[in-house]
Amino acid sequence: MDCVFCRIRDGQIPSTRVYEDARTIAFMDINPLTEGHCLVIPRAHAVTLFDAEEGDLQAAITTARRVARAIRDALRPDGLNMLQANGAAAFQSVPHFHLHLIPRWTGDGKGFDWPPVAGDRDRIQAAAARIRAALA
Repeated sequence: MDCVFCRIRDGQIPSTRVYEDARTIAFMDINPLTEGHCLVIPRAHAVTLFDAEEGDLQAAITTARRVARAIRDALRPDGLNMLQANGAAAFQSVPHFHLHLIPRWTGDGKGFDWPPVAGDRDRIQAAAARIRAALA
C-alpha cells in the first residue's frame, strides 16, 4: 500500500502535527486553502467514509471538534469549513478518509459556494423514498 497519509502516520513523510491520540492524527495541510488549514485522519487506513470503522469515524469527529476549537481560539477566524470527500468524482485527492478543517474569514476570496438552484419536488421526494427504503 502506498498511501501518503499512512506514510505520514508512520513518520516516513514529515508533517506538522498539531494533535494525535491513539486513533487519530491532526496535521497541517501542505497546500492550505487558508492559514490554519488542518487535516484529521484516523490512524487505521480506510479509503472513504463507506470503508471506515464506526469507532474510527467517531474518533475523527471528536478530534475534529477539538482541533476546530483550537483553531478558533488561536486564529480567531470568522467561520470554519469542515470538508470531507469520497471518491474521485467528489474530488477526493488522497485515498485515505480525512476531514479538512479550513478556517474562513469574511472576504477571504475562497470558494466552496455554488448557486442555489431549486430542485424538483417530485424528484426530491422520490430520492428520499429510495434512501428511506435503503435504511430500512
